[in-house]
Amino acid sequence: MLIPKPKIFEQFPEIVFGFSTKSKIQQDDKYHFNMSKSIGDLKERVENNRSLFFNKLGLTINNVIIQKQIHSDIVNIVDKLLPGLEGDALITKTKNLGLAICTADCTNIYLHDSTNKIIAAVHSGWEGTEKRILEKTLVKLEKEFNSNPKNIYAYFGPSISQKNYEVGKEFDKKFDSKYLEPKGEKYLLDLKSANKDMLISLGVPENQIEVSEICSYGDSNFHSYRRDKQNSGRALGVIAIKKTDE
Repeated sequence: MLIPKPKIFEQFPEIVFGFSTKSKIQQDDKYHFNMSKSIGDLKERVENNRSLFFNKLGLTINNVIIQKQIHSDIVNIVDKLLPGLEGDALITKTKNLGLAICTADCTNIYLHDSTNKIIAAVHSGWEGTEKRILEKTLVKLEKEFNSNPKNIYAYFGPSISQKNYEVGKEFDKKFDSKYLEPKGEKYLLDLKSANKDMLISLGVPENQIEVSEICSYGDSNFHSYRRDKQNSGRALGVIAIKKTDE
């Protein structure tokens, strides 16, 4: 139902993390434990799936923020549930408030400022990466919370790998050639490396970045829109900070 807590976050007992996987709980569930209400799945089933997943993390549907992702560079700072929220990155310092990223191939990144106890979650497909939403999230962390990149720890959740991510020739104008591997008249795009390099260039130590080796397209345990098209469900990655007795 969910992948284990990433090694990079194991040193921080206050961090809660989970990433949902495919699972057929009901026989008629063609989307296999889908977390999105926007793909034609039954609303009641999605809400039940979310509740089961969140409960595994010690959270509920009432304290996890799932905004409408629009492939933008909008970064929202939140301290409570906000209906109708749109954007592609979330930041909070509020305890027991989960930040969720919905994905079925797109790069998804989770950040923890270990000194100021702040978390962020970023959805960065090719459009978000081109718009440098991850960089804008770090800039907002520095500006609004005085975060130092040297104190940031990052985890890249399961997403599509370069070998399975074919894009058109027009992408040579959107991305540096080092992220593009020629394939006939097209390219294979490496979004994970593009985003990782963005973090390093901003001062996040490389040894504080963990990139999942799981390819959502290649591993049938994960949702992939590229692979399954209209039959694809959506996963959620969730990060939160637990309340302590301090």
